[in-house]
Amino acid sequence: MRDAIDSVATARRPTAGGLALNTNLLETNPINLGVVLASLAYLGRGVLSDLLNNRERTVLNAIRDAENRYEEAADRLDRARTRLQRARVRADEIRMNGLSGVQREKQNLADSADKDLKRLEDSKNATIRFEEQRAIEQVRQQVAQFALERALEALDIRLNYEMHSRTIEHHIGLPKGMVGNDR
Repeated sequence: MRDAIDSVATARRPTAGGLALNTNLLETNPINLGVVLASLAYLGRGVLSDLLNNRERTVLNAIRDAENRYEEAADRLDRARTRLQRARVRADEIRMNGLSGVQREKQNLADSADKDLKRLEDSKNATIRFEEQRAIEQVRQQVAQFALERALEALDIRLNYEMHSRTIEHHIGLPKGMVGNDR
């Protein structure tokens, strides 16, 4: 217990200038404390009121600024949504135009390929007919040439000078006989 009293007794420590804060509740006067607190409340009331009013104005201004920024952000968001919708519509138009353009180009290419194929087919058929005609004509010429050569060979073998002379006379005599019959 003596330690408790010593600790309470040593709680008051004077400073160099002679002023000290007495933290011992048993030695301090509650009336003095009440007077000090009342004077602080009376004198500090204006300062505290000003501080609270300033804080209230600051909070209200911050709320107004936040509301203004919110309204501006909402307006910008609406404008951005409108632009986005227009961009989507435009993208759909471009996509549809692109798809129809691709379809048109695809159809044009198919039509062009069909025309080219038909032209090539016609050209091929004409070339085949031409080559057939040429081959037929060549074969005819070869056959005729061969037939003439065979006929000449046969005539040379079968005809001798006497037979040749009789044949010539016979053929020469034929037109004379025809001339005589007409009269």
